[in-house]
Amino acid sequence: MKTIKLKKVEHNVKVNDKCPYYEPNVKEDCLLEDDGQIIGFYIKDVAEYSEKLSKLLAVANNEFRSDNVPKSTMTRANGVEQYSTIIGSIAPKAVMQRPYPNISSVHRDKKAQIFIKAMLGCCLEAENVLKELTPHLHESQVKLFEDVKTQWRFGNLFTSSISNYNISAPFHRDTGNIEGTVNIILTKRNNAKGGCLNVPDYNATFEQADNSMLVYPAWRNIHGVTPIKQIIENGYRNSLIFYPLKAFKGI
Repeated sequence: MKTIKLKKVEHNVKVNDKCPYYEPNVKEDCLLEDDGQIIGFYIKDVAEYSEKLSKLLAVANNEFRSDNVPKSTMTRANGVEQYSTIIGSIAPKAVMQRPYPNISSVHRDKKAQIFIKAMLGCCLEAENVLKELTPHLHESQVKLFEDVKTQWRFGNLFTSSISNYNISAPFHRDTGNIEGTVNIILTKRNNAKGGCLNVPDYNATFEQADNSMLVYPAWRNIHGVTPIKQIIENGYRNSLIFYPLKAFKGI
C-alpha cells in the first residue's frame, strides 16, 4: 500500500463553516502520513481485506435503511431525505437533561437487533483490519482504552457508533473524542455523489466510495462532509462510523 504524505496548507476555514462540494483527490488505497507518522489509512473496497466485513456492512446498511431501526429524522435538504441513528454509549450532557451516561435506547428495540449485531460485527472486523494495516495505531488505541469499562465499549476500541443517511456536515472537530485515537468510517452508497470527508489543513478530500473504509483521527483537525448529490431519485450515501468518547474514560 502506498503512503500519502499529508502537507499542511494555509486556509481560512473555521468551525461551523458550511463545507462546499469538492471533487475527491484521495481515491486509492493508501496510508496517511503527517509529520513522519502514520495517522490513518483509506481503503477503497473493504472486501479486498475482509470479505466478512464486506458482508456484514451490507447487512448493516440494509437494516439501517429499513423500518426496523429507529431514526432521528433531519431537516430535508433540497427534498432529500436525511436521518441518523446512534448506538452504543451516550455521553452525559446536562444541558440536554441527560446528566448520566447511558446506552442508546435503540438497543432496547427488538426489531433493531439484527442491525446492532451487524454493526458490532463490522466494528470488530474493522478493528482486525486496523491491526493488520497499522498495528501501532491499534496498540495505541488498546492502551488508551485500558480505563474504559467493558459496559461502555462498542467493540473493543470504541464507545459509540452513528449511522448517517444522506447527511453532510459543516466543518467541525471531534473534541469529545479521546485524543490519540482514530475513528473508523465505513461507507455505503448508490447513485449518489459527494458525502466525502474534506480536511482543509491538508487540502484533502477522501472519496469514501461504496464499501470503503477510512481510518482518521477526527479529534486532530477540523473537517467537513461535502454535499450529497443524488444521481437518480432515491440515490443515497450512508456513513457508518465508530468513535471513542473520552467521557467514558475512568467511569
